[in-house]
Amino acid sequence: MNRSIILPDALSLADLQVFLRRAGRVEDGSVRLIATGSVLAVYVAVFTPAGLLDRSPTVLGLRTLALEEEAELDVVVPMRSLLERFARLEERSDDVAGPVTLTLPIEVQTLAWAAISPPRGGWIEFDAVPAALLETVAREGIDEVKDTLGGNTGEQIVQRVRAEVWGRSIEDHEHVPAAAAFAAFSLGFLADGDEASVYEAGPWTRVSTTRGHVLVKRPNWSLAG
Repeated sequence: MNRSIILPDALSLADLQVFLRRAGRVEDGSVRLIATGSVLAVYVAVFTPAGLLDRSPTVLGLRTLALEEEAELDVVVPMRSLLERFARLEERSDDVAGPVTLTLPIEVQTLAWAAISPPRGGWIEFDAVPAALLETVAREGIDEVKDTLGGNTGEQIVQRVRAEVWGRSIEDHEHVPAAAAFAAFSLGFLADGDEASVYEAGPWTRVSTTRGHVLVKRPNWSLAG
């Protein structure tokens, strides 16, 4: 398997680095890289169920970038290791114009969230959501989680509070959970005056802006049936 990908320039490298740094503040785990032809899809986990009995949705962030050369791969690698390689490349590429080759870290065992993929077609479009509303929902949810937990760091309580807050639907947009707003806000997908397009396919909901996509997989539920 090819262990490297080639990005068009240092700007693309920096763009991906910023995205993963934001993702690392939310969930410092692993990242899934899928290269198909000249497109690289980068998936990160924002929320995942804590176990088989946890009915919380899986919430993923997705950025896509162009590749300088076509590639075919699907790997899951440690986010920290990838960021370390970015930093080293950034130091060397400051004065270099043109494509940047990124050698990938050793793969990790496939995680539960990385074993599922959203559908490529069959999406039904719903009313768009203003980016300002998503940001408001995210900020209010962050404050509510903080105030409710106080100084409590017990794992079960933290999971329960987060599930309650982020599992709620956004008012007038019942097919969009608050968790999607948190993901879009935390990953830097929201811009002033922008709107987020909303789609659903089976148990999946997709919230898309020009900056990226949030994918939500609900357990055994779908508005579209």
